[in-house]
Formats: sequence, C-alpha cells, structure tokens
Amino acid sequence: MTGEAWFEANRRNWDERVPIHRRSAFYDVPGFLAGKSSLEPDEPDEVGDVAGKSLLHLQCHFGMDTLSWARLGATVTGLDFSPDGVAAARELAAETGLDAEFVEANVYDAPDALAGRTFDIVYTSRGVLTWLPDIPRWAGVVAALLKPGGILYLREGHPFAHVFDDEAESGLSLRYPYFHGPEPDRWEDPGTYADPSAETTENETYEWSHTMGSIITAIGQAGLAIEFLHEFDSLCWEAFRWMEPGEEPGTWILPGHRESIPLSYSIRARKPS
Repeated sequence: MTGEAWFEANRRNWDERVPIHRRSAFYDVPGFLAGKSSLEPDEPDEVGDVAGKSLLHLQCHFGMDTLSWARLGATVTGLDFSPDGVAAARELAAETGLDAEFVEANVYDAPDALAGRTFDIVYTSRGVLTWLPDIPRWAGVVAALLKPGGILYLREGHPFAHVFDDEAESGLSLRYPYFHGPEPDRWEDPGTYADPSAETTENETYEWSHTMGSIITAIGQAGLAIEFLHEFDSLCWEAFRWMEPGEEPGTWILPGHRESIPLSYSIRARKPS
C-alpha cells in the first residue's frame, strides 16, 4: 500500500470517527454551542489579534477550533480531507450562526482547492502533522497560502514525547524510535482518543513521525522566519494512561515527571513582506 491508499485508509478512519467525536464529552459540543472556546487558553495571545484578518485552518476536523477563531473576529476558512468532517463543520457553523467556509481537500492540494487565495494566518494544531508524509512539502504549501507578512501558527504534540510507551500504567519507558524513515507506521486501533470504548470498524491508519529538527528546518527552508518556538509541560489530551488534569481546564500533565520532558510546543513563523 502506498500514496493515495494510505490517505484513503486514514480518511475512512476519520469519517467514521466524526459522529463519535461530535457527541463525545471530550469535545463538549454543548459547551461550545453555549460559548466555550475550544482553543488552548494561551493560543489567542500567541497568535495575536485576529479581528478582521483572514485565517485558514488546515486539517480542521469538524470545525470547532476554526469557529473559535471566528468568535474572535477572524474571517475563517477550514480545510479537511474528510467529507464527513467538512459536512459536520458546516452543520456546526449553522448551529452557531457564525460565518465560516469549509472546504474538502487534502492539505497538499489546498492551493488549488482554494483557487490560489492567500491568508493573513495559517493555523494548524493538535495531532495533525503525524498524518502527513512530507513535511517540507507541507511547509511549502503553507508558504504558498500566506500573504506577504502573514503568519503560520502551529501548536502540536512534542515529537520527543512520542518515544515513550503510551500503554504503560505508570512511569516513562522508551518504546518508539525518535528517528523514522519515509515509510509510515501502520496501526490497527479500535476506538478513538475521544472515546476509547467506542465501537469502530475502520481502524487501520498510517502515520508518520517527524523530528523537531525536520519541522523547524522545513519551515525555514520554505522561506518563513520563525519568531518563536515555545515548549510546554502539558497536553490537551491524555496521551499517557497515568496523566493527571493540569491547572488549566482540558490540560493534562505527568505527575512526578512534570519537568522531565516537553509534551507540546508552538511555533509562530512569518512570511516576509
């Protein structure tokens, strides 16, 4: 299996999980409809004022983060390869009464799918780079989608944290390699991070691991100037079974190991004017 077949397997997996996520406590759609933001608390400050700016959210799933930016005044477009995800995002936008556009396309096809439009902000976050085989190509797509002076904001799980055993009941033990070749890892996992007990049939996925160095290098070689790289000791999902809730709602920490490893990071990079 190669190329499009990998993406097709991943798309089937995400299509099946959209309705599960839509009704899960993890995503808390009722809370979102009541006005709760799905963004991490410091993201608006890290991105800066978005009022009146155009924002493109790549790999937007069913649109909660996209619409959270709309609530802050951005003119938003979300893009995802899952037709079920895009349909759910459009339904959610209608329920909120927020103005948003959602486009179905593979992230690598985004420039064509968006007819060459460019944006003030390209936003992407939370477990998305693992679904992409080619990070330099991704960075080139981002650069092409930005207006001169526009910014990329990336919020992701830290690749160093991915080397540890995510099935261990306690403690940090090495399980996965940090450095990977071009071939993806194949997984066959039922359920979903939002509801591990959910009954699912489309469980085959293909994922790629990327080092911090490869991500930063790709962004720089695409012509974007990195303004900051911030690393954090918390995550917005329970990556290890023995994590505990953090101080901020919806965050998770490693008890007893909080200063041991970075769990997530953010990058802001700007396209020259």
